[in-house]
Amino acid sequence: MSEKCCGHNHTFDGMSEEYKKRLIWVTIINLVMFGVEMGGGQLSGSQALKADALDFLQDGVTYAISFWVIGRPQGVRATAALFKGLTLLAMGLWVAGSTAYQFFYVGVPHAETMGVIGFVALVANLASVLLLMAYKDGDANVRSVWLCSRNDAIGNVGVMIAALGVWGTASGWPDLIVAIIMAGLFLSSAWQVLNQSVRELRTASDHQH
Repeated sequence: MSEKCCGHNHTFDGMSEEYKKRLIWVTIINLVMFGVEMGGGQLSGSQALKADALDFLQDGVTYAISFWVIGRPQGVRATAALFKGLTLLAMGLWVAGSTAYQFFYVGVPHAETMGVIGFVALVANLASVLLLMAYKDGDANVRSVWLCSRNDAIGNVGVMIAALGVWGTASGWPDLIVAIIMAGLFLSSAWQVLNQSVRELRTASDHQH
């Protein structure tokens, strides 16, 4: 969300009571769903579910950090966004590596559990997306919040597609393919957040000199 002030474009920095309230709600939703989905991933043996559960955890931490840095100097906000970009990068690499492990050492996941947990997670993520839709544009900190929510919703649709694929083919390939796609999504989002946060850190540094 961009605002105009005195004839100049002003990048939204999270300074809104309504935005803060929505941020608290999506933080709670994501931390609860991390526990639900990680448990479902363990029960079903689904790598896609575990990857999506980690995304919930990362999002919950992201939202908490985003809430903490609202109103702080641009350099602090950009540094927080840089940290979040690095965690997205680490998650993408972890999912890629663990997916390779799943391919060689683990059996076919339980499709029914995948589908049920995936549907519950999708509902939770759609609620988060609707809460944050009006704030999808802003500084690197605000932008990282939106990208995390969007990734979750896409990931849950992918988990449900994977569950159907596993059920229809009686093989683990659909689950692995979705996990790989999610790893790519994490890496792509990390690149966007890191790029924007580095630019904002440079801008903050220039303003100090």
